[in-house]
Amino acid sequence: MELPERKQNRLSCFDYGNPGYYFITICTKNKERLFWISSDLEESNLSYIGQITQQCIFAIPQIYPTVHLDKFVIMPNHVHLILYLEEKEQDFDGPSISSIVGQMKRIVSKKAKKEVWQRSFHDHIIRNEMDYQMIWKYIEDNPRKWKEDCFYNE
Repeated sequence: MELPERKQNRLSCFDYGNPGYYFITICTKNKERLFWISSDLEESNLSYIGQITQQCIFAIPQIYPTVHLDKFVIMPNHVHLILYLEEKEQDFDGPSISSIVGQMKRIVSKKAKKEVWQRSFHDHIIRNEMDYQMIWKYIEDNPRKWKEDCFYNE
């Protein structure tokens, strides 16, 4: 039996270590609700794994000083981030989006003692101010619109 060909997630001609803004979405394995205790929309409502995830997200700029965490939200079964990569120094290759996300996912799973994440992640290169503002608002509104979210499941 032939398996379907896996869709390419990244633009083949783009360097994901380039400076700029990136919108990242990472889902839990099997879209399992791991990050919220209940459906209340309070930040203090994060589960133990949600709290680990939040700590690891906050650690990204400490691990990678040329990466800025601009905005994020932890949903019951996925995470949205806006990351900004600074211009690289002459003799320094900055991290790529894949290496940043990969390390964060590994640390969360290790601390949770559980395979938390699905394979890969979705990214969007933010190209202009209007794009940035739309994504910022989407992240801001996402918890209130959880039941309308494409990742919502009962």
